[in-house]
Amino acid sequence: MAATFTSLLSKPASSSHSTSFIPKLNLATSFHYSPPLVSQSMILIKSKQQPADPSRLRSSRPHHLAPARATTTTDNITGTEKAVPKAEADDRVQKISSVEEFDEALRLANDKLVVVEYATSQSYQNHQIYPFMVGLSKSCSDVVFLLVIGDESEMTREICNREKVDKVPHFTFYKSMEKVHEEEAVGPDQLVGDVLYYGDNHSGVVQLHSGEDVKALIKEHDADGKLIVLDVGLKHCGPCVKVYPTVIKLSRQMADTVVFGRMNGDENESCMKFLRDMDVVEVPTFLFIRNGRIRGRYVGSGKGELIGEILRYQGVRVTY
Repeated sequence: MAATFTSLLSKPASSSHSTSFIPKLNLATSFHYSPPLVSQSMILIKSKQQPADPSRLRSSRPHHLAPARATTTTDNITGTEKAVPKAEADDRVQKISSVEEFDEALRLANDKLVVVEYATSQSYQNHQIYPFMVGLSKSCSDVVFLLVIGDESEMTREICNREKVDKVPHFTFYKSMEKVHEEEAVGPDQLVGDVLYYGDNHSGVVQLHSGEDVKALIKEHDADGKLIVLDVGLKHCGPCVKVYPTVIKLSRQMADTVVFGRMNGDENESCMKFLRDMDVVEVPTFLFIRNGRIRGRYVGSGKGELIGEILRYQGVRVTY
């Protein structure tokens, strides 16, 4: 029998797809604590015992290419590299030259997602990812993109020192002037996934910030009989980021019959309590709710399996 909304569901068999484990001790702690997550798909940021020395910023590929202002992109037809004009490259990516500019950009962004790339003039990866970030900035008008060239001046070194960045390329993500995520050496696909996951404000996925929000969503769709798919994750969860573009796509394709919601369990104490009440010990976990009752769950980030489970709880017969 399916459990009611306030009941605990038994943990299903472990999925073979990527998940992050949540230590039980961390679920009981204050939400101010960031729990360590174990995930094969995550890039871990090493803790630093001493303040970073920006004068010794290093790239993991110390190749000397062009000066920092020159960018290149690859022609999709010929496969050859060509220069990107500076005016085109910089019109949506703001270059930051001082701590004051950095803080002001974060302040002016308000609740928009801010993506900061740290690079150096000698950074090999910077020349690969920067043109892609420029293109992304043009299609994501509600996201602010900043670029800090760490070895450009003493003032940019000061930014890196304060933010404890000593290796490039390095990306940090901010919302409401709070750092919500950071990664090193990301590729284009990972960058897109991060921007979607941390900056989604306009898709068909309902953003939930408390247990009360979940109850309100369930009440809203109690009469129409729509299936509610609740994506429960954490802020710093590689598998959660990986599967989220699929969640956004499905929310558009199934808008007539399925409602998608998302909650980050470590956003606040109410969200963390919801995870405890629902016995969520791995993320991402997808809860399937209809007519005010939880019908089941799927634990994992497999796209095909997620689609299959959604169809199954819609009453569509799925043969594996």
